[in-house]
Amino acid sequence: MGIAGLVFSKTLRDKGKSFVVIDNPKQGATKVSGGVLNPTVLKRFTPAWNTVEFVLKAAPFYESLARDIGQQVLSGVAIHRILASVEEQNNWMVACDKEILSRFLSPEILKNKNTAINASFGLGAVTQAQIMRPYALLKTYQDFLENQDLYIKDQFDYQGLIVSKSFVQYKDVKATRIVFAEGSGVVHNPYFTLDVSPKGKKVFVGNKGEYIIIKAPGLQSQTILKGPVMVIPLGDDLYKVGASYGRDDYSTNTTLVACEEISAKLSKMISCDFSVVDQVTGIRPTVKDRKPLVGCLQNSKSVSFLNGLGTRGLTMAPGLAGHLYDYLENDVQIPEPIDIQRFA
Repeated sequence: MGIAGLVFSKTLRDKGKSFVVIDNPKQGATKVSGGVLNPTVLKRFTPAWNTVEFVLKAAPFYESLARDIGQQVLSGVAIHRILASVEEQNNWMVACDKEILSRFLSPEILKNKNTAINASFGLGAVTQAQIMRPYALLKTYQDFLENQDLYIKDQFDYQGLIVSKSFVQYKDVKATRIVFAEGSGVVHNPYFTLDVSPKGKKVFVGNKGEYIIIKAPGLQSQTILKGPVMVIPLGDDLYKVGASYGRDDYSTNTTLVACEEISAKLSKMISCDFSVVDQVTGIRPTVKDRKPLVGCLQNSKSVSFLNGLGTRGLTMAPGLAGHLYDYLENDVQIPEPIDIQRFA
């Protein structure tokens, strides 16, 4: 189960709807993601797409989730963008003056006081960023559902699904609808009739991302650093660093090439020694127009999809789940930019 499945099932629970989650816990990119909810695109100093709407919906949603499971989900975190030149300093200041970005970027360029960080042109600070521990969250939520008999641990067998206009049935589970929120696993779904990269028109694109886990006692950083890669503190001198991008790659093995690429980029950001202690990988579910896939591909609402959340799924999922629920239950039209029907 990834973040899309977690969020939609909680949405159903909040609405008083009965449901069951069928999930293979070994799959999904959410577990290995960095867990950072960043409202900006720091490579270009721009706001993430539709960022204000998604941020406003994400915060109260995760606060409610925390109350449900009795565990803190989000915590505030500082993100410091390493500025690489005078030109980037100027671009940062211009970005801070823009209406949307002014609420997320601090206009003060911070002086770097950590000798282990290479930032002679200073640091730009992102405000309102949040972080979660995706693996721990998914495990806790899985246990939460299991305790209520709402979770079935199973490799889904598409051949075992019966779909009619009035109901769907999978083994002994009968329901009015099924929502597929399976990330990159959707490429094996016979009900998903869109072109899958690298074949056809490449509507759906698997994008492999790898992180390395490093030990760096000399770094002593409590903030997230963003430069050529992102450096996320984990505690005990451990940091998650990445991620790589492997378009059209659905393999789940870690690679030496990615490790070396990430390590080389990290070496430009920090001057202290580090050692690689682990490496993880996941497949991002991305779409050619960089917008999610929400809704139904057939005329019936029996089968629907919540997918294509890409690299910002943690932030977007609550808002997207709300759109899908309103469509399925209240006939509220899904916004065109995210409606899966745009490719049907």
